[in-house]
Amino acid sequence: MISGKFAITIHILTLLTKFPNDFLSSEFIAGSINLNPVLVRKEIANLKAHHIVESKEGKNGGTKLAVNASNLTLKEIFEMTFETIGLGYAKNQPNPECPVGKKINQNLEALYDEMNKKVSAQLENISLEDFSNQF
Repeated sequence: MISGKFAITIHILTLLTKFPNDFLSSEFIAGSINLNPVLVRKEIANLKAHHIVESKEGKNGGTKLAVNASNLTLKEIFEMTFETIGLGYAKNQPNPECPVGKKINQNLEALYDEMNKKVSAQLENISLEDFSNQF
């Protein structure tokens, strides 16, 4: 299902791109997003697992970008956040005797697959640096 995780992750990475030499605290980042620092730390942990950011503990600790923003595409960030876009399916199984019900989920699956291809194609051509230069 679509969530705000991609927007949160892009916000974090854009901030880190704007302050390349600084370790930003999760509180500072959370203040920019207007979000609980715990949720920010959760997304930072995912970025850290993908070796996109590095963190330092302590009084002057925080997080900073560990990669070149010009080499990281929004497609790669999207794929770190979700595997695919999914709008979901009905909770109950459709009636297999119905002409619509028997094929609705496979048709939705094909639609979602096409959506993912289009989103990936668009995001593939935008680097984090390109996106960050808009601010």
